[in-house]
Amino acid sequence: MSAADRTADETVPAAAAPAAPAPGSPAPPAPEPAPPTKASPAWTLAGLAVVVLLAWLVSVLTDQVPELTAGTWFGNIAESIEYPVYAIALGFAGNTVLSATGVRRRMAAAFRTEFFIKIGLVLLGATVNFAIVVRAAGPAVLQAVLLITVVFLFTWWFAGLLGLDDKLRALLATALSICGVSAAVAAAGAVEAKKEQLAYTATLVIVFAVPSIFLLPWLANLMGLSPAVTGAWIGGNIDTTAAVTAAGAVAGEQPLQIASIVKVTQNALLGVVAVLLSLYFSLRVASSAPAEQGRRFGDRSTLAVIWSRFPKFVLGFLLASVVATVLAESLPEAVLEPRLDAAKELQTWALTLAFVAIGLEFNASSVREAGWKPILVFAAATLVNLVVGLGLAVLLFRGFTF
Repeated sequence: MSAADRTADETVPAAAAPAAPAPGSPAPPAPEPAPPTKASPAWTLAGLAVVVLLAWLVSVLTDQVPELTAGTWFGNIAESIEYPVYAIALGFAGNTVLSATGVRRRMAAAFRTEFFIKIGLVLLGATVNFAIVVRAAGPAVLQAVLLITVVFLFTWWFAGLLGLDDKLRALLATALSICGVSAAVAAAGAVEAKKEQLAYTATLVIVFAVPSIFLLPWLANLMGLSPAVTGAWIGGNIDTTAAVTAAGAVAGEQPLQIASIVKVTQNALLGVVAVLLSLYFSLRVASSAPAEQGRRFGDRSTLAVIWSRFPKFVLGFLLASVVATVLAESLPEAVLEPRLDAAKELQTWALTLAFVAIGLEFNASSVREAGWKPILVFAAATLVNLVVGLGLAVLLFRGFTF
């Protein structure tokens, strides 16, 4: 209830209240509930303007903060901060202001998080060339597959042990094992997770990634790791691509090269994991639905349920990636690169709008309800990721020479 509504309720004169029925007389009929308020086009447009304005501010901060803080203690940190950090932060700030003024619910129709995310993910597919997986060095591919499998399964198991919701488990496991926020976005669409769960997961990714930019290069130097092993460890453990690049740069040029190869290889497997999650949740829903009990997998009705639950944007992601792969092999780089850059720019804008909308829609009560368990899961899985990732990096890259 807004402040205006509370004031109106408090100022109703006592005489306006209905008189109590006389003893023995029938009770008056209960008042009919008020019809739901329809979204006003004017308020929806105003909400869309807020989303676009905040997204524009995100682009300004992303470009200007590193330049303005260059040479200061905050300069290195600013270079590693990705646009999701600013987008979610500004979304939260906008949420606070709009809620305080009582207009957020009227603008809610413009906060189309799912729509923006699906557009962004399809465009993301156009920038991920699956030929990279084929052309990449064997150690990078093997490390990516093994590390993703181990970290995902541990996170899924430990989160289940603590009783977390399956959808939140999927988000945490995917974000930790693949590529942070982008992976969490893909998983959220695949399992139909709540926006609050996605925002919470994205926040944990950011909180854990930023210290790793400086911690992992320092530990690698302390242990005397080779440049290749250092790069493989960084690329396999830090969740966000920008943070991997920043940490690799801190470690040196050669570690940066290996870190980038490993991270790109992990990113290329995002679509595969999203499809597997989609199939798992679709099959689970189909088998647990009362109408489908007793039916076998492969029946028309069961397949219809799976198809209806399957997020179609995943197919768009894979199709866009296949098209990008074919074009990369058939077009000159001078022709292809500007088009891929344009797709990347549009993808960044779409995801920026999505993250701003997540912040605007965010409900703080969901974070309070989640409690400490997701933080414990993230910390434990990060530790497992560090240990297993270090072992794989030493095993697979110790003989690598530049």
